[in-house]
Amino acid sequence: MAKDNNRRTWNPRAGPYLGEVSSLAFLNLPQHVSPIPYLLAGSGSEILLYELSSGELIRSFQVFEGVRVHGTVCSSTFVRSGDRYTYKLVVFGEKKVKIFSLVVELATSSSPGDIFVDLEVLESLPRLSNWIFDVCFLKDSSDSLEEGEEDMFLAIGCSDNSVCVWDVKESRMALEIQSPERCLLYTMRLWGKSISTLRIASGTIFNEIIVWKTAGLDGDNLGIGQYCASHMLRLAGHEGSIFRIVWSLDGSKLVSVSDDRSARIWEIDSQEVIGPVLFGHSVRVWDCCISDSLIVTAGEDCTCRIWGMDGTQREVIKEHTGRGIWRCLYDPNSSLLVTAGFDSAIKVHQLHNCGSEILLDTVGVHDSQDKVESFSSRLPNSAQVTGRMDSKSEYVRCLQFTQEDTMYVATNHGCLYHARLLPSGDVRWTELVRIPEEGPIIAMDVLPGGKVHDSCALDDWVALGDGKGNMTIVRVTGDISNPLAGSSQTWKASPERQLLGTFWCKSLGYRFVCSCNPRGLLKLWRLSDPLASETDGISLVAEFSSCFGMRIMCVDASAEDEVLVCGDLRGNITLFPLSKDMLDGVFVSPELTIPSSNYFKAAHGISTVSSVSVVRFSSNKAEICSTGADGCICYFEYERERQALEFMGLKQLKELNLVQSVCQGMHFSKDHPNNEYAAGFSSTDFLLWNLTTETKVAQISCGGWRRPHSFYLGDIPEMQNCFAYVKDDVIHIHRHWVGGEKTKVFPLNLHTQFHGRELHSLCFISADTKDGLDSDERKISDRSSWIATGCEDGSVRLTRYASEFGNWSTSELLGEHVGGSAVRSVCCVSNMHMIASDVPDIGGQDSVVDDSESPCLLISVGAKRVLTSWLLRNGRTNNKGESSVSDNGDDRASSDVSSVTFQWLATDMPTKGKKVEKSPKLDAVEEDTSVNVTESTSNSYQGRENYEDDWRYMATTAFLVKCVGSRLTICFIAVACSDATLTLRALVLPHRLWFDVASLVPLKSPVLSLQHAIVPLHPSHEGSDKESSSDVYLLISGATDGSIAFWDVTTSVEAFVKQVSSLHIEKFIDCQKRPRTGRGSQGGRKWKLLGAKRTQDSSSNSVSEPAEEDADTSLEVTNGVVPQENGNNESAESLPDTSEIKPSHVVKNAHQSGVNCLHVSRSSSSPSYGNGLMFNVISGGDDQALHCLSFNILSNSPANKSETPSYSIRLTDRGGVASAHSSAIKDVWMDVKWIFSTGLDQRVRCWYLDKDGKLVEHAHIVISVPEPEALDAKAIDENRYQIAVAGRGIQMVEFSG
Repeated sequence: MAKDNNRRTWNPRAGPYLGEVSSLAFLNLPQHVSPIPYLLAGSGSEILLYELSSGELIRSFQVFEGVRVHGTVCSSTFVRSGDRYTYKLVVFGEKKVKIFSLVVELATSSSPGDIFVDLEVLESLPRLSNWIFDVCFLKDSSDSLEEGEEDMFLAIGCSDNSVCVWDVKESRMALEIQSPERCLLYTMRLWGKSISTLRIASGTIFNEIIVWKTAGLDGDNLGIGQYCASHMLRLAGHEGSIFRIVWSLDGSKLVSVSDDRSARIWEIDSQEVIGPVLFGHSVRVWDCCISDSLIVTAGEDCTCRIWGMDGTQREVIKEHTGRGIWRCLYDPNSSLLVTAGFDSAIKVHQLHNCGSEILLDTVGVHDSQDKVESFSSRLPNSAQVTGRMDSKSEYVRCLQFTQEDTMYVATNHGCLYHARLLPSGDVRWTELVRIPEEGPIIAMDVLPGGKVHDSCALDDWVALGDGKGNMTIVRVTGDISNPLAGSSQTWKASPERQLLGTFWCKSLGYRFVCSCNPRGLLKLWRLSDPLASETDGISLVAEFSSCFGMRIMCVDASAEDEVLVCGDLRGNITLFPLSKDMLDGVFVSPELTIPSSNYFKAAHGISTVSSVSVVRFSSNKAEICSTGADGCICYFEYERERQALEFMGLKQLKELNLVQSVCQGMHFSKDHPNNEYAAGFSSTDFLLWNLTTETKVAQISCGGWRRPHSFYLGDIPEMQNCFAYVKDDVIHIHRHWVGGEKTKVFPLNLHTQFHGRELHSLCFISADTKDGLDSDERKISDRSSWIATGCEDGSVRLTRYASEFGNWSTSELLGEHVGGSAVRSVCCVSNMHMIASDVPDIGGQDSVVDDSESPCLLISVGAKRVLTSWLLRNGRTNNKGESSVSDNGDDRASSDVSSVTFQWLATDMPTKGKKVEKSPKLDAVEEDTSVNVTESTSNSYQGRENYEDDWRYMATTAFLVKCVGSRLTICFIAVACSDATLTLRALVLPHRLWFDVASLVPLKSPVLSLQHAIVPLHPSHEGSDKESSSDVYLLISGATDGSIAFWDVTTSVEAFVKQVSSLHIEKFIDCQKRPRTGRGSQGGRKWKLLGAKRTQDSSSNSVSEPAEEDADTSLEVTNGVVPQENGNNESAESLPDTSEIKPSHVVKNAHQSGVNCLHVSRSSSSPSYGNGLMFNVISGGDDQALHCLSFNILSNSPANKSETPSYSIRLTDRGGVASAHSSAIKDVWMDVKWIFSTGLDQRVRCWYLDKDGKLVEHAHIVISVPEPEALDAKAIDENRYQIAVAGRGIQMVEFSG
């Protein structure tokens, strides 16, 4: 009884929702309080209040239960009481309307600038019969109004083209006005301040806009007269459904957007379209807003477009992902534009030159001038030349910024200029040096010394390479106003026309410089020290020869890690040893050409590597980052002792065609993280992209002229960036430079950016991953949960939930499936299972997996039969070289720094044109209809034709196995395909090789859900390295025909592990080293498919006759395992064969339709191993039912230890609940205590199994996630669970007692 009373105290509580933002509204405080408006955003059932001056989330409020917020309207008037301001706030969604009192109170003098906000419910209106499209406050027409009582009525626009008027003071529905045009609407907007001036614009399903108004029959007093609808006009012109209408401030104009991809401006008096039709969006347009000088539209193509009133398109902003931008909002006083969409992000931009009263370069900094400058200049001698350029004309070959006002320019006539950019827009040219014989300068690199803090002194080093093969080093001294060419050194570095590049390495300093030729030969030169009394002259330190023979495009080095890194013209990364003895001047024969120590072929496909950088990570490891013309940023890890290069991951920037470089911004405020930026080109524009906030910092049109060009970024690239390019003989310079101390910059991302499309799967990163963390990181991990999610667009993200603060702290993109194929299922596997073997230790292999601990893998599968795996890397903090999830600096999240980091391992997918084998015909199955449990021998299945299919993986489950005495780790992955096949695959680590282990005999219907159970028959022997527990490996599948099948794969797993562990598997094949991106990057080394033979494995599951039924309707089947034959006729080095396995049990009609979900858990009364071990299997389906099964494993110890133990599986039907949900059940989770389920009824239900094995519902909660598809849970401690639900967004539910 005490246990039942304790269970009654358990209750679910809805946590924060992370998903689409469906409404935006400004909260305008008095000017002396804040000249910048606050933002009210509706997401799910919550209202979020943001302070735009700092980008901080002030507070969130739960306003509905299971109803999405569709709109918010805040009253323009307020009631003041000291430092307390009270507004009326109306929130509506679907058919519900609530009126709140929004109280804003200024903080005390101890913390000036802070505010405290509270939200109190004033009224909850009765549920209306139609959906609500818009609301607005109205005042009484009479003049007898008290202070603060102007908003007496609330007009509510409904989807049946009617308006209801609610009396706020008397809390009653005053009247309902029905338009004479009764029709269904897609949108409606209201305008007016009183009943008599109310105008309604309705967008109908007939592509028309009907404008009507309210007319009083007897005066304007609501209490005396009556009102009716009066038709004003009909606006026709759109060729698609009208999705949004907005009134101008004075009510004279309308702007409408439509399914026909256009926006139109209507003048009410003339009843005509004024100005041109605004075409620019590639798909439908969702929202719009209008001011006196511009129009803003937002569409499904994830773009927000700014238009002038004359129809010219001024700017395009594309920073959202997924299904589009739902809402846009513009404040003309501050020029702030806010956009929000399906991806949960809320982006804030400032539009320049829009006639705003307040122009901000940073939030909180007013009255600052616009510092964006664009000017052009020519070479000093070109002004004397008239007419067209010819082959003898002087033109720019190279240019490079060193400061925001300083450039070095080299010409084809051998001249090196110093260019000073003056505040007036002019350029002051200083000729520094002219190389002998006026050879054309081919290459230039500058090692800037920077300005001394208290002066403008210069100390720059310029390396020049000319067409004659000479290198010239020029030291520039003096100051920026009067630069001087100091010491100069020239020598023959290569034959004529063979010197194509000169490179400084910042870590090596000005004493070393590199040169390269067209065939991948890199030379390292030591320069004489100008500070030394004796000069040694210039000497060749070493020659480095690339094995690819391609021109080297970029170089970087690390003296501490003793490595030199190069990127070439064809996307390859090459590493060379750079010993300290070599740099210290120990004799090295110049005839000795040093070969590469390691390389990574096709790191950027066949595209040019544009930059490489080496950053020391630890005493033995360094991180290498490369960018390329394939639009990707690749990250590697270099281990100095083994000289091993390991690919860690990549980030593909869809916004950039070519990534020029990656740089780090300054940590300039306590609540702003170290932002990372990528600079490159998108089509004809130069683009600067913030990788941290996923926002565009700058876009400069350059007409596609990319060479030569240069850019320079300050500490805050949003406000400090310069770009210059050359077209013809003109240098075009674009400079945006605002100095001073700043606290926040635009653009801002207020809300965590998430998936932009529907989620199909999610899983918690296992708690076992904390084993590799130190004590401090483990404490942080206990307060946080990491969740992996798979999306319809093929993306996999890691999202962190801060348990201590109850918020989603951040979300990072882990990777994408090839070609954007939808991710259908993800799973995390970390528990290692050992198999005994007599094979001696075959160590000595390079390992990507640490042998000291069990690896944690993340597996994702999806459309186009793509299977991808990632490896968890523990104990790393906020490393930019890998996909990670860490704190974003928000005060609401933990201030400690901890991260979960995954390294990409391997991707498997069929090649195009791969033949699909016909499955053999098998004997029929004889059913036992009395209990719907049958012994299955096989199934008949018709072969498919050979054609390029569109099959997809529907579900997956995985487990890790290791053979004692081997360093190989094998991840077995079961995947269910939509073509009604079920395959057991193996990923062999560290070699990243894929094998087909077994083909599970296809059923009549595709499998929708998969789970596995590993049953220990005997405990492991402690203190013995060569013994392990004897486990039974089971797969459980649920199909579209409502059946649940059990598959025993024990023999196949053990045989495969022992055979692979005895082979030198690394000799068979070269594995894929890099994920494919679909943009010319084909994944590193040549990737081959395994061609294993397929044999009929009758011994893997030899099933005897079914036993008699017992009283509790169960069935027992004995698995007598036959020892495998010794394959003497096979070579010891042959690849493992692929077997076929038949289901040992099939439960027919467990559900009346598809089995959408399964979960397996050990029973609470079960022992840890051996006889009596019991597992429970819970399933949910489209028939709205939950079904529970139990199975026991009964083992018989063999008389001889050399014999394989036999065992039997006893299956028991526990029944279930026929109508567990009011719609289809999409996912379920269980442990020894509780069962959690979710369905399309948008509810999470909590169940428990009583002592009789019956399901009893304990509680349920309505969630904010529309169309939930996936659920996973995690036990935080004995008294608390976290339940994550995903669909169109994700939400956390806390269940505690």
